Amino acid sequence: MITIVIASRLREDRLGYLSAMHASLTRQSVPWEALIALDGVSADRLPAPLAEDPRVRTLVLPRPVGAACARNLALTQVRTPYTNWADDDDEFSDDAMSVRLNALEAAGVGWCAGWSEDLHPDGSTTLWRCPTPPGRHEAGDVWTYWKSPADTIPIGPTTILARTELVRAAPMGGLVQGEDYCAIGLTNLAPGILLPVPVYRYRKHLGQMTAQSGYDQLEAAARDHAWQYGRSLLSALRDREDLVRG
Repeated sequence: MITIVIASRLREDRLGYLSAMHASLTRQSVPWEALIALDGVSADRLPAPLAEDPRVRTLVLPRPVGAACARNLALTQVRTPYTNWADDDDEFSDDAMSVRLNALEAAGVGWCAGWSEDLHPDGSTTLWRCPTPPGRHEAGDVWTYWKSPADTIPIGPTTILARTELVRAAPMGGLVQGEDYCAIGLTNLAPGILLPVPVYRYRKHLGQMTAQSGYDQLEAAARDHAWQYGRSLLSALRDREDLVRG
């Protein structure tokens, strides 16, 4: 079974998008549950389709703490062997869970990811192919495709389905934005597979975080922090391997 962890403040302009995310989950063919971290808001505002679905659980946080903290606190409540991060304004393709879960378990790896699509207001989509090439990747390989903080991230964080223990070992960084960059760190901990198929739809709209005033002020710092984190983690793991071999 898979848990999809979503942080949300249940903003009015995003409730329809959250319902669409839930609808995309109902079309999955493998068992799942969604864990919604309510960031300082009451569960009374949860859309009816989610409130009435026994597969949806909530973690109500007494005050706003930001997406990174909300997601990490929710992660402690995950009770399934696999986890997938998601945003409250996006959605999954219909076979997103099954195609990745089947590939992950068949290969005996720690994670499986795919490509994503930008979902435009008119319903059209644009495919995004990440810099990491499709296929199997050993632990640490993915981060080598992120050459510098300013470059495109090597893989879509929300496209990664991973063993829960790996996700807990490399959770969201405690940033006010760009926190999901740090989640890519789990690819340093175990081998995985990138499938050349879209599994996640990233909704483009005026209310998304990246479109907000002031977003660019911290983007460079957030990317630099995540990049340094991943590089340092990879270096530490390789130093440990050298010590073991030596």
